[in-house]
Amino acid sequence: MQDPQQYLAQVLRQLRQQQGWSLDRAARETGVSKAMLGQIERGESSPTMATLWKIAGGFQRSISVFIEPTPVENRGTILRSSDELRQQPADDEMLVATLFPFDKRFGFEMFELTLPPGYERLSAAHEPGTTEHLVVLTGAMEVLENGEWLALKKGDALRFAADRDHGYRNQSAEDVVFHNLISYSAR
Repeated sequence: MQDPQQYLAQVLRQLRQQQGWSLDRAARETGVSKAMLGQIERGESSPTMATLWKIAGGFQRSISVFIEPTPVENRGTILRSSDELRQQPADDEMLVATLFPFDKRFGFEMFELTLPPGYERLSAAHEPGTTEHLVVLTGAMEVLENGEWLALKKGDALRFAADRDHGYRNQSAEDVVFHNLISYSAR
């Protein structure tokens, strides 16, 4: 597997060039500074997950596009192992396994996320029509939805509109692992 920071640098540069955007234009579209985007493109800096979401939103792409390429199908069947895919794609302690990168035929991407003890991440609203579906596999966590922290434990599932501010936190002493299916109705 390619180094996540180098892969991100390559994809960001390619998308910016495909759009015909200067770094100034990319900064305006994403809300991420020109200096930071340049550092990411040169592989000198790894963004936080919040910054990665801003970049994805500005380019109107799913976040998985910036984590790994879409796998090649074998007659519509794809077998993937979270143990082999788990990585730290951002300057952040959260581990991410992209189980199914975004595919426009289906309109979603699916991740396994691992939150270490004490971890909290607040996320800005995603593009309109984005919905997240969470299923807690191990541990207990909280999700900030509509201004309220909701407690979830192993086996709980939650669906919420992710086109408004939200967040995740693990206040326990153990890792929390959950699946997150993100659907993009506007795509």
